[in-house]
Amino acid sequence: MKLLRFGPFRQEKPGILLADGTRRDCSSIVRDYDAEFFRTGGLATLAEVVRARSATLPLVPEAERWGAPVARPGKVICVGLNYAEHAKESGAELPKEPLIFMKAANTVVGPYDDVLIPRRSVKTDWEVELGVIIGRDASYVASPDVALEYVAGYSVSHDVSEREFQLERGGQWVKGKSSDTFNPLGPYLVTRDEVKDPQALALTLDLNGERRQTGSTSTMVFNVATLVHYISQFMTLEAGDLINTGTPPGVGLGMKPPKYLVEGDVVELEVEGLGKQRQRLGQA
Repeated sequence: MKLLRFGPFRQEKPGILLADGTRRDCSSIVRDYDAEFFRTGGLATLAEVVRARSATLPLVPEAERWGAPVARPGKVICVGLNYAEHAKESGAELPKEPLIFMKAANTVVGPYDDVLIPRRSVKTDWEVELGVIIGRDASYVASPDVALEYVAGYSVSHDVSEREFQLERGGQWVKGKSSDTFNPLGPYLVTRDEVKDPQALALTLDLNGERRQTGSTSTMVFNVATLVHYISQFMTLEAGDLINTGTPPGVGLGMKPPKYLVEGDVVELEVEGLGKQRQRLGQA
């Protein structure tokens, strides 16, 4: 299934994308795609209803905004330097263990919402990533072999970063990662059963029509199963949490000279099989 949410910001309703390209309103079946939905078997219930009567569900008007496909997550966990070539362009050593940091949940917005450059920012950067949405609470997962059983699905995730705040202002990376609108997500969540291999997905990002990032999840240093297992040894991954799994090379920081986003820029992202995003850069 392809789960989506629609409507005004923070008033979104749950929906689903059908094979014919129509969006259907599922708010009569489930309240929202949140932690409770995933924990209480909501995916299975929704699948049964969709199989039985998808064509009878109300159509979502085309003009309705696309929201993030999951409700505000409890945690957004990010993985740094998870592609060797990105580590190289960043001038960093390849990590021996997954490099984990947090991104505030206020960053999560819809796939076509404007990204707002923070005040006093001169180094706002782009990062296309595979997003992993947790489907049930995961604590001390036994091994990577069973880790994907805790995954609800996958989505396109844009880990926008302010490099001065991140790297030059002291402290941890969270300052450069947590500005409002810094994590467009979607357009939909593709359930795990429809993604044959999360380690065989192409990723691209274009800036103003020019290709900046090209990569594949096959080149991750630590794959999705390893990440879910690893992170669960340090904290409980709760249903509805989002993991951003790292970005391939081609970010603005790595260009010579570096290039950063400015007001009016348009960024377009795609992950194979998971849809496309498009954002215009505005000013906070």
